[in-house]
Amino acid sequence: MISPLASIHPEAKLAEGVHVDPFTMIHEDVVIGKNTWIGSNVTIYPGARIGENCKVFPGAVIAGIPQDLKFQGEESTVVIGDHTTIRECVTISRGTVDKQTTVVGSHCLLMAYVHVAHDCVIGSHVIIANSVQIAGHVSIDDWAIVGGSSAIHQFVKIGMHAMISGGSLVRKDVPPFTKAAREPLSYAGVNSLGLRRRGFSSESIAHIQEVYRYLFLNSLNNSRALEEIEINLPATKERDEILNFIRSSERGVMKGYIN
Repeated sequence: MISPLASIHPEAKLAEGVHVDPFTMIHEDVVIGKNTWIGSNVTIYPGARIGENCKVFPGAVIAGIPQDLKFQGEESTVVIGDHTTIRECVTISRGTVDKQTTVVGSHCLLMAYVHVAHDCVIGSHVIIANSVQIAGHVSIDDWAIVGGSSAIHQFVKIGMHAMISGGSLVRKDVPPFTKAAREPLSYAGVNSLGLRRRGFSSESIAHIQEVYRYLFLNSLNNSRALEEIEINLPATKERDEILNFIRSSERGVMKGYIN
């Protein structure tokens, strides 16, 4: 299962069933879970923690030193969950002193040429399409989808079940359950199709749409919209997820609907 043409440091820990193709280099202080496949010409640096049943395609570089001038060689990691696929030439930098780790969850798909910078936290079931460039300290919650060739500014947060159009410049936070498109990036409706596919009821989707009418379609500022939502709409898990996301935003959220 491990090619004699691969270079694997004796202190690396590879679990049962790990497959490593030729010309791959795995350094010390690396842990790889059961039944994970590592393609050819992959480089895995110290600090990588890769889960079970993952697939890492040729040319990927995992746990490279952060592209951050403040990095002083501190120990840090990249943690990748189970059943995640990392396609060709993806690069994932390890953390800095800020979080000391970069995280990619389980059941994710990172398509070719994606870059995940230091201290990012990506949830589970996330899809990042080809050539997306993610700056440092970005947070992407579960089930989000980012379209190809998008660029995400540092410290941006993307909420759960959000969908971002390809080629987007993401400078502001994208709230959960939304679609984001246009330039500048703005609200393009609720991700209703994605929510239906994931088992959300029609009633839940309609409730989410009503929340966003207050936020993006009623010409209210965010503070007033949040007050109106709490007064007029019943508390639900989805409503409170949206409210908490908006209130905790540090960069501010994307613009409302633009004709």
